Amino acid sequence: MKSVVEMLAQYSIVFKSLREIRPKELGSRKKVGIYLGVDLKSYYALVLEVEKKSRVLQKEALELMMLHEKVQVLIGAKVTKKYIIIKAPLCSHAKKLLQEQGWKVWHEV
Repeated sequence: MKSVVEMLAQYSIVFKSLREIRPKELGSRKKVGIYLGVDLKSYYALVLEVEKKSRVLQKEALELMMLHEKVQVLIGAKVTKKYIIIKAPLCSHAKKLLQEQGWKVWHEV
């Protein structure tokens, strides 16, 4: 979680609270870090952290977006801000899809 907080601090994004949600709580077997935060204006924000060796493809991007919907059902509120930190090779189609759906994508290699 420390690396996520440091990454967000680089972009001047601060949360009142930030908690981790285990993928098992959402019925997922994905190895992804899921963090739910409340920003200073009391809006929910979702931060996903994906770290792997293989490429993140468009199909996987769709699965990650489904996690966003499952988080909204879990907390019973709308998540307005969506951030994803990808530490893997990223398909250009997947990046475009995420950005079109309102995700802020940070790609690190």
